[in-house]
Amino acid sequence: MKWYEVSPLKQVHHSQSILTYQSELNLNRGQIVSVDVGKAKTPAVVLSIVKKPSFETKPIDKVITTVHLPEPLLILSNWISEYYTAHPAQVWRTILPSGILKTRRHTSNPQPAVAVRDLTTQHPTTQQQTAIEQIWSQSSGTSMLHGVTGSGKTLVYIELAKRTVAEGRSVIILVPEIALTSQIVADITPHFDRILVTHSTMTDSVRHRIWQEILNNEHPQVIIGPRSALFMPVRNLGLVVIDECHEPAFKQEKSPRYSALRAASVLTKAASARLVLGSATPSVSDYFLAKSNNNLIATLDTPARKNTVAPDVSVVDMTKQQNFTRSTFLSNTMLEGITNAINNGNQALLFHNRRGSAPITLCENCGWSSTCPRCFIPLTLHTDEFRLRCHICNHIEKVPTACPDCLNTNIIHKGIGTKRIEEEIGKLFPSARTRRFDGDSKEGVDAHYQALYDGTINIIIGTQVIAKGLDLPYLRFVGVIQADSGLALPDYQSSERVFQLLAQVTGRVGRNEHPSQVVIQSYQPSHQSVEFGTNQNYAGFYEWCINERKRALFPPFVYLMKLTTSYKTESAAVHAAKTLAKTLHSVAEPNVTILGPVPAFYERTRSSYRWQLILKSHSRANLVKLFEQVPSKGWQTELDPISLL
Repeated sequence: MKWYEVSPLKQVHHSQSILTYQSELNLNRGQIVSVDVGKAKTPAVVLSIVKKPSFETKPIDKVITTVHLPEPLLILSNWISEYYTAHPAQVWRTILPSGILKTRRHTSNPQPAVAVRDLTTQHPTTQQQTAIEQIWSQSSGTSMLHGVTGSGKTLVYIELAKRTVAEGRSVIILVPEIALTSQIVADITPHFDRILVTHSTMTDSVRHRIWQEILNNEHPQVIIGPRSALFMPVRNLGLVVIDECHEPAFKQEKSPRYSALRAASVLTKAASARLVLGSATPSVSDYFLAKSNNNLIATLDTPARKNTVAPDVSVVDMTKQQNFTRSTFLSNTMLEGITNAINNGNQALLFHNRRGSAPITLCENCGWSSTCPRCFIPLTLHTDEFRLRCHICNHIEKVPTACPDCLNTNIIHKGIGTKRIEEEIGKLFPSARTRRFDGDSKEGVDAHYQALYDGTINIIIGTQVIAKGLDLPYLRFVGVIQADSGLALPDYQSSERVFQLLAQVTGRVGRNEHPSQVVIQSYQPSHQSVEFGTNQNYAGFYEWCINERKRALFPPFVYLMKLTTSYKTESAAVHAAKTLAKTLHSVAEPNVTILGPVPAFYERTRSSYRWQLILKSHSRANLVKLFEQVPSKGWQTELDPISLL
């Protein structure tokens, strides 16, 4: 008989993350087994063989995988648990596929149809070749590929992947959105015999089968997917690429709240592999850390294609009503640009980062406003279904025909959303083939990628899902409805996100020899985020932003921890927040700054009241020490939050 320490996927008790079981089988570290925890059977990962303990042990029920998980993945799981103070069971449930105990039929794994985009005839430019050689010369470790939009970062990824596979090692390529997988799969597929794609819209059964195929395959593999693809159990990992690495989607919003960038750094270090972070607008914190740590920053500052023509960029001041004589929110300049594009058989793209038809419904007589009874935020009108909807809890109401307070029938709807833009475009351009992409769309960019690429869709309308990564040969016009809409958010990163979105959406054109146009509408045309973003001036924005962060003491100059409490009554939330604040003030190190307690930005969500504390410190360890002071009930704790909202 042999005894093994295993880590179950069921959370028994915070102090009991490792249990001991017995078996007559020879098991390896990293194998997945089934064990009895209480009365239920649960998966568990074998960690080590140990001596016979002094207490009685249960037998291991059965072996789930004969092949063990790669050692770098085991190292990563342990690091995530420690670094983000998450229970190991939570980490394993994130890393391993759901339903792992289920018996799956052995069928072929369906892979999505690949759009037609053949880059095999393209050869690296001198600048791309330099970047390839610079990154390849780093036998392991992290490199940043800072390339302007249209500079050909994807071709650099392809060449690095080809070299890695030629060495007999595997490649993982991460994209921030499922919508972007179609394009990068179309780019990369012609270069490799087989690409494996995995993402959350697949069924559990399909994802499980793909996971099993990867685990059992000893040959080099190329895997593409969003954040979770990092945990695929590839053997002999040689390269991880994180495309559009600045995107918030690479930070998980539920426990364990890991950053895919930090996790990939640990994984590639354990595997002695290369990590490439690619972006035209890397986050200010990541760029600062790359410079501070003397990491390689390979730069692509010119377009990859020859004879490219920079777009004609103009900024329209939204405070001047004479600019809007044909439409209340589409300027004359923007309408002219759309007309020219579609009349010449090309495409126009309209970006606005707010979905729905109108974000505010109110009474013109007394000022009553429709708000969610659970979340206390304005309800958004969706005219296609003629309903008011809460974008937090999805509460739905009928549109009132009269004010519930004064009974006046003058109900008006104010503000702009993507559905309203779609309606306006339909009236102004009735013969155009228009498609909207946002959180309300039944089908995403990936489902219509070929039509977008071929130019059969004339006008593209959407939120940030269309602002990044897309390379469409027929796109000639880009319009931003309200460039500064995100600047009012009380978050230290709001100006950076506005800059990134503007720089990214502006970069959708100017990628070939055809003239193109960008029209930016803004109430604050002189704001640094708008000016630098419109001109795609990363260096200028970085210098301004890093000085602002240093002055106000925000990352990368300090570490942050966000503590949020949620209770059914406001008094309970306030009391809990004040009590914890008092405790933290009494035990925190002198270099820990405690801000609050204050109401959260969304103070009431789903009938609960939310208050929060923000902690700052130059020492992350001092913040981690305070974890034990936070009650487990009623509190949500997040280290290194990507948003303070």
